Amino acid sequence: MKRKALFPGSFDPFTAGHLNILKRSLTMFDEVVVAVGVNIDKRGFFPNEKRMDIIRQATSGLEGVSIIQYDNLTIDKCRELGIRHIVRGVRNMIDFETERSIADANRKLAPDIETIIIPTAQEYAHISSTAVRDILKHGGDTSLFVPEGVEL
Repeated sequence: MKRKALFPGSFDPFTAGHLNILKRSLTMFDEVVVAVGVNIDKRGFFPNEKRMDIIRQATSGLEGVSIIQYDNLTIDKCRELGIRHIVRGVRNMIDFETERSIADANRKLAPDIETIIIPTAQEYAHISSTAVRDILKHGGDTSLFVPEGVEL
């Protein structure tokens, strides 16, 4: 039986840190579904199709990765896909507390779905999608912050 995980997020945009978490997830799971969340109440920096295109560029050489969009609860998407593990990455203690709270809520709603929190590798801990968007807004070079081969 294949071990599958869902790696959800807004990925606005997908960064080198996200790729680090994804690659490390693939050492634990046969397949990781990168799930781009659609929030109709928020307008992202990049449209959803562009976010998915960036992820496709970043993961083109990786086996076991699929990319989807979703607009429901993460646990509902897991159930729909028959997935029992959610992968989340954290850069620092603030991220950890946020992700732990979400994991606790998900566990209450779906005790059969487990969240795995992976700390990003130290060399990526300073990278955030917010920082990348800010660099882009000001015409800066994002190449150190996004996966190699990704064009924003």
